[in-house]
Amino acid sequence: MHEMSLAEGILQIVEAAAREQGFARVREIRLEIGALSGVEVEALRFALDAVLAGGVAAGARVEMIDTPGQGWCMACGQTVAIAALYDACPRCGGYQVQPTGGMEMRVRDLLVE
Repeated sequence: MHEMSLAEGILQIVEAAAREQGFARVREIRLEIGALSGVEVEALRFALDAVLAGGVAAGARVEMIDTPGQGWCMACGQTVAIAALYDACPRCGGYQVQPTGGMEMRVRDLLVE
C-alpha cells in the first residue's frame, strides 16, 4: 500500500521535528494533499492511525487540507483549474495542459506541547 509508505514518511518528519525542537507531544498534524497527488485520503488516514500509535504523535488529530489541481494550457496560454491529470482545458478544450499545482503532499504544520 503506497499510503503506508507515506504515513511512515510523515512519522519520520514528526519524530525528527520532535528531536530537533524538543517537544514531547504532537496534538495535531496538518497535511496539504493536492488533488493531483494520487494519494488516497482514506487509505492514508487508516495508515496514519496505525503508524502514529505509541509514539510522540499518538492520538494526534490529523487534518487533511485539499489543494486544487492547476495547470497551464499551452493552446490558450491560460492557467486553469483541473480535476485530474490529462483533463482537457476547461477554457478551450485542448489537451495540452501542463500540471502546475495540486501535485504535492506535505506536512504543513504541527500543533505541539
